Formats: sequence, structure tokens, C-alpha cells
Amino acid sequence: MIRRDRLIKTLRSLIRINSENPSGNEQRIALWVRDYLREADIPARMHSFRKGRPNVIASIKGVPAGRGRKSLLITPHLDTVPAGQGWRHDPFGAEVRGDRIYGLGATDCKGNLAVALEAMHSLREDRVPLYYDLVFAATADEESGSVCGLLPLVRTGLLKVDAAVVLDADDFDVIITQKGLIHVTVTIEGKKAHGAYPWRGINAIDRSIVMLTEMRAFMDRLSRAYAGKDRYLRPPTMNIGTIRGGDKVNVVAGRCVFELDFRFLPGMDPRCIVSALKRIAARHSRSFKVHIDDMQKPYRLPANHALVAGLAKAMKACGLRARIAGSEGATVITFFQDKGVPAVATGFGCGGTAHMADEYVQISGLCRGAAVLERFLADYKFS
Repeated sequence: MIRRDRLIKTLRSLIRINSENPSGNEQRIALWVRDYLREADIPARMHSFRKGRPNVIASIKGVPAGRGRKSLLITPHLDTVPAGQGWRHDPFGAEVRGDRIYGLGATDCKGNLAVALEAMHSLREDRVPLYYDLVFAATADEESGSVCGLLPLVRTGLLKVDAAVVLDADDFDVIITQKGLIHVTVTIEGKKAHGAYPWRGINAIDRSIVMLTEMRAFMDRLSRAYAGKDRYLRPPTMNIGTIRGGDKVNVVAGRCVFELDFRFLPGMDPRCIVSALKRIAARHSRSFKVHIDDMQKPYRLPANHALVAGLAKAMKACGLRARIAGSEGATVITFFQDKGVPAVATGFGCGGTAHMADEYVQISGLCRGAAVLERFLADYKFS
């Protein structure tokens, strides 16, 4: 049985442990989670890819005994973004006000972490038999790319599972798809000259402005072409993240560097975006570089998959209606596709509060989330 008092106590303890990333050190919170699991009679260990950045891995063996059982992963993360400024409530105070608990990570993602711990604890206490092996991984470094956390755990085979539920979403959404991502740095070389004689130089900022205007027009056309074609996702987008150029107000800028963030839909070929960017750059500059800093594949799981059906059934049993949704941003569900592992994301935080001052979560939502997760885990069966 889910225990409300224990769940609240767990979350408040987690919030009081600083795990901001950056600077990036999950040692204290990982030790706390490991010890909690061991006290609940759930075997747990830590595995690190970098000093001070441990991941906690635990498991509950299913029945019947012997080989051949499949495994299901549930995975929240340990780190938070930095607290930043503007808080009225202590970000590490875990203050309770009515139905809310305030604190850094209350929604993203310590509330989901507390729910997972409570659901597993309850299953263990009640000796609920599982017909698969339940694997739990509380991971480091999610807020900075998961390079010390879930990504190497999956790629190295330390987490070998047959299906995965990522606990990192809000409002009980069931995330089955997400956009792909391209991060690009573009360098445009011009020619310096005195600012009073601009015709003697080539202004790299001017060239960049023209290029960006044309690239924006290309993406607008692409967006119109894909408008309404995806049920769960908006059309592809471009964001100009940074732009830096020039040395001084009276010097023609000899160089300009800008960074672009592209998001594209499942089924799209990202090379069309990169090729368009290079063609536009070549029209306006004799010397340029386009460097791809990061590229992540889009992801989609069929809406009728057993993971989705299982979560919807558990939510219905708890008086909720599952909302199938997509993610405009990059989440870790995409890391599983190269291993052929089906994955969804869900979670029980409060939408619009993550990464904000005075972040909070609703206690009633957490309790209902723990009941949903416990029901899902108890009833899930691999087809």
C-alpha cells in the first residue's frame, strides 16, 4: 500500500540534498537513494563513469525463478538545474504549503524519483509477484546530456532491458514520440577594415544576417509543408541561440559565429536542413564552416504498444485518463532506440513549474502517481 506520509518524507529529504548540474555532483543523493533501497530490502549498487557522478541501479526479481524472464526498466534522474535567482521559498527547504511541496527538483525530477522509490517499497512490503525483472536506474547528468548517466549505461550494456519507462514528464502525460535535434555552429569569415571605410572590408555580421534571414525563410517553408502532418508534434523549428561577431564599433567585423538549434519530425531526413544551411552559406561567404555539435534522432513508439496500454489501464484504475502526447524537446527515450528497446516517458510533476523559481509539486498528484506506477508495475505483462 502506498504510504502518503512516507512519500512526503522521501521527497522532502531528496529536495534538501543539493544535486545541481552544473556544477554536477550526485554523490550525496545517490548514496541516500542507495541506502533507502537497501533498507527496503531491494538490492542496490552504484556505478560511476566520472568521479562524483554515480548512478544507482537496483532490481526486484520476478517469478518464476530461473532464466528467460524479460526485464522492465523505470528510470528517473538525480540531478537538477541550478537554482538561480528569484526564489521566495528556500530551494532546498522542501517547504510544505497546503497541497504543495516547494523546492528545486520538486517536479523535475525528484518528485518522480520519490514516486518510484515509494512504489517499489510498497511492492516489496506487500510481496507483490512480478512476472518480469524490474530494473530501477536513478541516473546522473540528465540536465547536461546524460554523458555520465543513462547514455553510457545503455550504450555499454550495463542496462540490458526489454522495455523502459522514463519517469521524467508532467501531468500524467504518456510521451510516445519526440522531435529530433540538430545543434550547429556556423563560422563566417569576412575581412577587417576601418569602420569609416566599410567598402574596403567584408562585414561578416552583415553576411550572417542575410544568411540567417534566408535560413529562416527556408525553415518557414518547411514548417508550412509539415503543418498538421503529425498528430502529436508541431512542425519543424529553428532557433538562433547565440551570435557573436566583431571586435569594436569602428572596425568592420572580420568574423561572426552563431549557433542554431533545429528540431525536426520523425520521418524527416535531417540532411535536408544541413544541406540547405551549407548552400545558403556558400552563396554569401567564400570562407565558412558549419560544425554539427550534436544530432539526436527523432523517436516514435506505436500508440497501441503494451507500455502505453499498460499505463493507460493503470491510470484508468486510479480515476485518470491517460493523455498520449509528444515532446518538442529531446528526452532520454531516444537513447533506447539504437538497442531496439521500446520506451515511453511519463511523470507526475506539475506542468510549467520545472526549471522555474518556486518550483513545486502537488502532494495529491504524487500520491496518485505512486498508485498509478504501483498498479502498472504489478499488472504489466510482456506480450
